[in-house]
Order: sequence, then structure tokens, then C-alpha cells
Amino acid sequence: MADKALHTNRLAGWEDGSLTEDYLLGGSIQICQPKDGFRATIDTVLMAASVPAAGGHRIFEAGSGNGAAAICLGHRVPSSEITGIEIQPNMVTLAGHNIRLNQLQKKVKVMIGDIGGPPPPMLRGPFDHAMANPPFLGTNEGRVPNQTETAIAKTFGTTDFSDWIAGIHLQLKRKGTLTLVWRADKLHLAIAALMLEFGDIRVFPLWPKPGRPAKRVLVRARKGVKTPMTLLPGLVLHQEDGSYTSACEAVLKGGSSLDF
Repeated sequence: MADKALHTNRLAGWEDGSLTEDYLLGGSIQICQPKDGFRATIDTVLMAASVPAAGGHRIFEAGSGNGAAAICLGHRVPSSEITGIEIQPNMVTLAGHNIRLNQLQKKVKVMIGDIGGPPPPMLRGPFDHAMANPPFLGTNEGRVPNQTETAIAKTFGTTDFSDWIAGIHLQLKRKGTLTLVWRADKLHLAIAALMLEFGDIRVFPLWPKPGRPAKRVLVRARKGVKTPMTLLPGLVLHQEDGSYTSACEAVLKGGSSLDF
């Protein structure tokens, strides 16, 4: 993988020095991502670990960014097929590079697409599962990031959260699952949107440290079922000294699934 990484800063749409080379899953995955833009975080890895995919399943990702989540999932479930859409052409280029870097081009693909618009012609649904880390800021809410890619990734434009849920719903099989990373303080918006067409909503808090309030949650729901909502114990990410808990580390470094 190292030889391919030498050319990361020659990718179309990216200036020299604008990308960094980073590793996920204990070094099993190598990705190139913007030095100053939207970057893969712990949320990315935990979301990918939470998708209940098995061999032969097909997974759809809305808003794939640099492809990190799809690559992590493809690494964990090598016999799955993952298709993502991303609205930013330069991020699609970067995702394609990362997919090739990890030799997953037969399993993972990311194409240009807008979850609020018509599906790309090459998108072949329906899918068994879907995942997304949607934007969480309104255009007039909070401080919009200055960096363009980050602003697009974190801010709703003309497409709001309900549009994301509706667009993903169209791509799923009946009883297919949707897994989201979402803000804890906006959980009510996710539940309200999901309850229109989804059931078996499971909320899995991500606790920063013991006794600290959660800032992020993982949310899973199934299309076309009526099972009641469940609030789960969640996962404590860090110990008091700041190191990862053993349960969290098993997912982040070992590539284990996060079952709930």
C-alpha cells in the first residue's frame, strides 16, 4: 500500500500537501483524507462496526465522504457489497483512491449522487442495510465551518434530515436496517423522522467517559416494522485517564462488530 500512497497529493481536485495518510482499525486500513477538511473520526469506525451485515449482504451508504466507513465495513465483512453516494466530486475521487489503496474495488464503490435528488443511474437497489453520518447543522444554526468540504458534510443545504431518511428508505428492502450516527441533543428529530416509515428504533448512546453525558448516539431502525423503540446501555468510550475502554478499543483497533 505504501507505493500507492506516495501519489496521494497528485489526485485530481486536490492540491499538493492538502492530504494526510492515516490508519484505521489498528493499521489494517489506510486512508488519505483532507488535512484541513472533514476527516474520519471515531464516529466513522463505530458506525461501520454497528451495521448488522453478513456475507452476501448489500449495503448502501448516503454521504460516503472519503470512503472510510465503507472501507471499514468492507474489511470487516469481506463478502459484502457496499455502494455509497457522495455529492462532492473531489471526495468521490478521494474515496475511489482509498478503495484502491485497500484493494477493495471489487467490494466497495462510491459514486456521485445527492440523497435529496434522483438516484444515480448506476445505483442498483434495494439494499439489505444502509448507513449514514448525516449533516447536523441547519444553514442558520450554529457556526458553519469555513472549509468547503467540511461545511457541506456538516450542514444541511436544500436537503434536510427528513429528505435523507426518505431517500435512504427508498433504497432499502422491507425489514432492512438503517444505522445512523447522530447528535444526542437532536435525537428527537431523528426519532420523529424515522417513526414515519421505520420501527424497531434502537438508540445506543456513546458515553465519552463514565458519568458524562453523551454527545453522540448510534441509531438503528428497520424499514416497515412496528416493533417499539429501545434505549440501550450504550458504550463508554474512554476511561478516566483518557485511554480507550477495552470494549471500545476492540472495535477501533481490532475491527470487531458493535452488536446492539
